[in-house]
Amino acid sequence: MVSVVQNVAIDCGDAYALARFWSEALGSPLHPESKPGDVETAVILPEGPMLYFNEVPEPKTTKNRIHLCLRPETSREEEVERLLSIGATLVADRREPDGAGWAVLADPEGNEFCVLRSEAERAAMPS
Repeated sequence: MVSVVQNVAIDCGDAYALARFWSEALGSPLHPESKPGDVETAVILPEGPMLYFNEVPEPKTTKNRIHLCLRPETSREEEVERLLSIGATLVADRREPDGAGWAVLADPEGNEFCVLRSEAERAAMPS
């Protein structure tokens, strides 16, 4: 017997607001019963586990020990700009002049995540 990942839990101060950010960032719907003021809510991903948002009283204080890495359908740069426009912030720029690397962003509550190169950008790089 093995276990399967049901959801990835993210502690936060405002479950509904943070779930809305991630819903827009990922183009995935909120759980159908989600509403403002909910202390628990989820974003339904098309594949894999849900993102589950749970309000907690304490604020985030240190670097995440686990984080999401996003591979965009568009270019990495276009996706970074889009995510910044909906409320993310740039934490660290790990992009290399040759096109390799990634950008580290944070969601509106400071949870870090990475934006990688798209599959097309990866395919265009020499091996």
